[in-house]
Amino acid sequence: MRVDLFDFELPPECIALRPVSPRDAARMLVVRPEGTPELADAHVRDLPELLQPGDALVVNDTRVVPARLDGVRRRVSSQGGGVQVEAMLHKRVGPDLWLAFARPGKRLATGDTVEFAGSEAGAPRLAARVEGKGEGGEVTLRFDLAGADLDAAIAAIGHVPLPPYIAAKRTEDARDRADYQTMFAAHEGSVAAPTAGLHFTPGLIERLAARGIETHRVTLHVGAGTFLPVKADDTADHRMHAEWGEVSADTAAALNAVKARGGRVVTIGTTATRLIESAASEDGRLAAWRGETDIFITPGTRFRFIGGMLTNFHLPRSTLVMLVAAFVGHETQKRAYAHAIASGYRFYSYGDACLLLPKAPA
Repeated sequence: MRVDLFDFELPPECIALRPVSPRDAARMLVVRPEGTPELADAHVRDLPELLQPGDALVVNDTRVVPARLDGVRRRVSSQGGGVQVEAMLHKRVGPDLWLAFARPGKRLATGDTVEFAGSEAGAPRLAARVEGKGEGGEVTLRFDLAGADLDAAIAAIGHVPLPPYIAAKRTEDARDRADYQTMFAAHEGSVAAPTAGLHFTPGLIERLAARGIETHRVTLHVGAGTFLPVKADDTADHRMHAEWGEVSADTAAALNAVKARGGRVVTIGTTATRLIESAASEDGRLAAWRGETDIFITPGTRFRFIGGMLTNFHLPRSTLVMLVAAFVGHETQKRAYAHAIASGYRFYSYGDACLLLPKAPA
């Protein structure tokens, strides 16, 4: 399918630079391709009334690490000062080894050393050797610390990895340390937030539970590949970056039971959606699953397990807007996004939400 079919014009003022407060006060567009009306305006706090007792939510409990590091390249053969480098860690591959996207990647070579330091006085220093280079500015960094010591140093000197469309308009600050983390965050490993989960509050979860709607957790560590544009002209030529995830046996059993009694499984975000659909069998059963997934969901994909999804509004030409189109239909997705833009919805990570309910509850 042509990638340009997923393009659209978004006014810059539609990009949210801060989340609303409280989190569940965000607007929510309800999309029902098989219902009347097809589109309805609501708020995230209305979610308990829009779902049915017996339904279940699936949230991603990954925790974002402060994965953006500022450093200086050092090279023995260089004269004078070093070169300023930004490294975005995106996948840990060993106790002291990370894959990262580096800028400017062309100024780094295998064997170079990059020295990282925090912006505050007394912050720890950290160094890494460039062990290898890949495509698109990707490098393999071997740090001079490992394990928990490395984690502590990254936490101390790293920056919140705000998406480029926010970072280009303002600098990261102390508020982002809390704002860019969901209430479910438990397992460190993501370099981008599962942003649909940002809309939830303890009070909203309590109201959902009181209505008989369960909440279950899975883990998918989101990589920086989520920010990369689709450069191919056709979706068939795009290669997804793999991300690590896990569905426990208890969660799989609980969600199978929800479906068996006629409830809907509603995933919170594209990350939970991709993981659940990776773990589901052809016959629509879920099993315990652990590993990496590079599933690419585009129009024409048959969804095996989920019956609804809550997600934010995504970038033009992105794999995420393609996933939305696959779930509700491309024409419905285009009408929903046109309505959201015309109605002043806030887009992207800190923006508003849409609730996709393509099928009536059983």
